Amino acid sequence: MTASPLRIGTRASDLALTQSGHVGAAVVEGTGHEVELVHVSTHGDRDRTSPLAQIGGTGVFVTAVRQALMDGEVDVVVHSWKDLPTAPLDEITLVCTPEREDPRDALCARDGMTLAQLPAGARVGTGSPRRGAQLLRARPDLEVVGIRGNVETRLNRALGTDADLHAVVLAASGLRRVGREAVISELLPVEVMLPAPAQGALAVEATTAAMAQAPWFAERLAAVDDATTRAAVTAERSLLRALEAGCSAPVAAYAELEPGAVPAAAQVLRLRALAIRPDGTHVVEGEARVDLDLAADALSGPGSVPVELGQELAADLLSRGAGEILAEVRA
Repeated sequence: MTASPLRIGTRASDLALTQSGHVGAAVVEGTGHEVELVHVSTHGDRDRTSPLAQIGGTGVFVTAVRQALMDGEVDVVVHSWKDLPTAPLDEITLVCTPEREDPRDALCARDGMTLAQLPAGARVGTGSPRRGAQLLRARPDLEVVGIRGNVETRLNRALGTDADLHAVVLAASGLRRVGREAVISELLPVEVMLPAPAQGALAVEATTAAMAQAPWFAERLAAVDDATTRAAVTAERSLLRALEAGCSAPVAAYAELEPGAVPAAAQVLRLRALAIRPDGTHVVEGEARVDLDLAADALSGPGSVPVELGQELAADLLSRGAGEILAEVRA
């Protein structure tokens, strides 16, 4: 008897299909099951020209995929974690966080130019207010141009035969996953371009009922889960939720594990974050640290160390004016 396939709900873009395929292969490894990718069209896929904030912002790429999961059309769904709303759904469990890809942003420029080498007044494309604001903070002379579309559409704006921009900025993780890292002219350091919360990380979701009905994939999903990624991204997303900011807000956050003060000490989870005015003229930034034991401490959920770290840093940023920046953007 042939084992039933693992049905994975995914957007139909090249990047989404590649991500879902990689996750699926890891989950079914050694089980005898195959992977079936089920394409789901989302609002964000159907409207490829309007700014994300205008067509719905947070959740624009995930609502339809999640609905397919709750309707029983698929067994699990794979998302770019940064696209998920910060509020959890009772019916859905975040079951797996595979190891994170490079979280940095990548400059893809004509003639291999770096950010510092771009000519004065250069036109740089991005659909992200966070990226645009930090570009202007580093290079106030640049002209930031709003763009949308899949990876190739955006790259062609700077590197195609009819290019009208000097450069575009995309997530390094997406470029690597679709085999286009060769177009990267500079990986922007986090000191210049702090990433979006959860950038480079994937989230795999399932319903509680499906997990109980198919324990084999529940066990495999647990095996694919990466504790370091879960801890770091949970802290970043906790900060985003505490700021009451969506995935398209000009907010950046990046957490990483560092060695403890002494060899026997727990690791240190360091979280850096900022809120920035879209024109780059005003930024509120900060960082916080906490000891973390990956083996003993809860890595997600209310009261966990990463969640409380995110809330702590968010409160600090709000006390120094981050709320006013975000209120301006919402207005």
